[in-house]
This record gives sequence, structure tokens and C-alpha cells, in this order.
Amino acid sequence: MVRAGIVGGTGYTGVELLRILAGHPEVDVAVVTSRTDAGLRVDALYPSLRKRIDAVFSLPDVETLAQCDVVFFATPNGTAMLMAETLLARGVKVIDLSADFRLQDAGEWRHWYGIEHACPDLIKKAVYGLPEVNREAIRQAELIACPGCYPTAVQLGFLPLIESGVIDVQHLIADVKSGVSGAGRKAELAMLMSETGESFKAYAVSGHRHLPEIVQGLTRAARNPVNLTFVPHLTPMIRGIHATLYGRLTGDAVDIQALYQQRYSNEPFVDVLPQGSHPDTRNVRGSNNCQISIHQPQGGQTVVVLSVIDNLVKGASGQAVQAMNLMFGVEESLGLNTLALYP
Repeated sequence: MVRAGIVGGTGYTGVELLRILAGHPEVDVAVVTSRTDAGLRVDALYPSLRKRIDAVFSLPDVETLAQCDVVFFATPNGTAMLMAETLLARGVKVIDLSADFRLQDAGEWRHWYGIEHACPDLIKKAVYGLPEVNREAIRQAELIACPGCYPTAVQLGFLPLIESGVIDVQHLIADVKSGVSGAGRKAELAMLMSETGESFKAYAVSGHRHLPEIVQGLTRAARNPVNLTFVPHLTPMIRGIHATLYGRLTGDAVDIQALYQQRYSNEPFVDVLPQGSHPDTRNVRGSNNCQISIHQPQGGQTVVVLSVIDNLVKGASGQAVQAMNLMFGVEESLGLNTLALYP
């Protein structure tokens, strides 16, 4: 049985971790931390977890967390990097759901996140936790940088085209929509449903924090620099990411449907839909699945890829559990076979 700790157990990704791990047959949730709610039973704050999680929120104490086999950080950026080194030295595996270890360049991290990295030497040891790309490295990892929600949907959508070299990587466009839970569980006026409802907007067009992460991943796949225009949007829904991706083929007679089906044929959580399909975010809501469809409008050289995920599951907590399963040598899909919620 794997003893797991969750630092930051009251945010959306922390609660989603609790929901998933509550049904995981190989995990005991031993520690759940919250500075605000320390001393309160977890199921008192979240009654949906009654009879499933028997834990009390505690302060994030290293000595207590060091008794775990793995610690998940479901915390704001800048928190995991303050504790990860100490936990790793004590033999605890670390899975960070924030951005602290996603970028391989500490200078670039400082540019996008506005503070100095507390342990830049540890960045190079972190394994980027996208199983569809780094499965074998994840199996051997001690520190996982769990990908962001936007980067997950965009990379899974573009990867087959880029890896096969059939697309112009200098002219990639990602037009991506997110539900409001992507901003986290905090009191912020702009994120209230009464503010976002009946409205739709783009934001951070000049540069979003997830841009360098996406470019880093696509550059690795292409083995050459890529040029990506990334425009995120906020939609009046709670969960979901819908990525509409555009690229231009560099040759003729490419069976792009077969290309995707072959690339993801053995991936348990990537579902390539039949030709002509249009995936809805509700098709993956509450699940760890990514659904993808590919289009070639009017049979031309432009490829349009539609990629949808639940930002809190495959875009965060579900992907973190998928990585944990690989790290501890259990079935990769264990605890993650929940079907999407409908309606």
C-alpha cells in the first residue's frame, strides 16, 4: 500500500486528488495539509468524502510528510520548491501539480513567474509527467513536474503531426478555451460565475505562463525550435479544456486519421474519435481521458485538431495519479477508469 500525502488539500486540484485516491485500491491517504483548516476533519469540509477519507487536515510539516511514500503538491506556484529537496533527501517521491519544475531554464521560470527559483539545481532532475511522452522516465523518477492543463491538451493534439514531421512547426496556432476552475479555488471577482456567465473572452494574448511550457514540449518533439501562437479563452463553464489547433501540412497524401490512431493506439487515456467527429468537453468531464478529432477542411493543406480534456483530471490530478501509478509499478489506469459525467 502506498502512503500518500497531499499538500494543499482544499484547492480544486487537492480535492480532486482526494476524490480519485479515495477509490484507489493501492493508496492510503495518510496526510492532508491545509494551513487554514488544520485540525478539521477532511470529510467535515467535504462531506462527499464521508466514509472514504478518514483524515484530519494538518499543517504542512516536513517530519510528518516524510512518513509518506509520495507527496503531491496541489499548491500555488512557489510552494513545492521550498520543500521538495528536503523530502527527496528523506526518500519521499514528489509529484508537483504546480509549475515549479516544469520549465528546464531557471531564468525563463523567473521571467514568467516573477520570483527566483529556490532550487534551480533540482529542475534538471525533474521528469515532465506527460505519460504519453515520458512513460519510461516517469517509472524511474523521484520528482515529477505534472503538466499544466493547457499544455496537456495542446501537446497531445499536436504531437503526432510534429513527431512525424508532416507539419510546418514555424506556423502553429493553439486557440484554447478553459472553464473557470482552471483559475483555482480563490475569492477573485473576475472568476465569479456571475461575472463570467453569459460572457466569453480571450486573455493573456500577449503571453501566457503556459506558453513556454508548451513550446518546450513541442520543441522536444520536433527536435527543432517551434513557433506557436497561443491564445487562451475563459468560458462560462466550471470544468473543461477545448483546444482548437491549426497547422499546415508540408507534403501531400498524408492519412492524418491513421497517423493519430497509430500514435495513440496503446494509450489508455487518449481516444482518437472517428473521422468527422467534434468532441465536447462534457464527453470527458470528470474523467482522465483526452478525446481528439482531426479535420482537413476542404481537403486542403490546413489541419485542424480538436482536443478536449477535463482540466482538473487529465489536466491536473488524474494525470498526477497516472504518473504515481507508473512510479510505483502498479497498473497505469488503476483508480482512473471513471467514466465521464453525463449530463
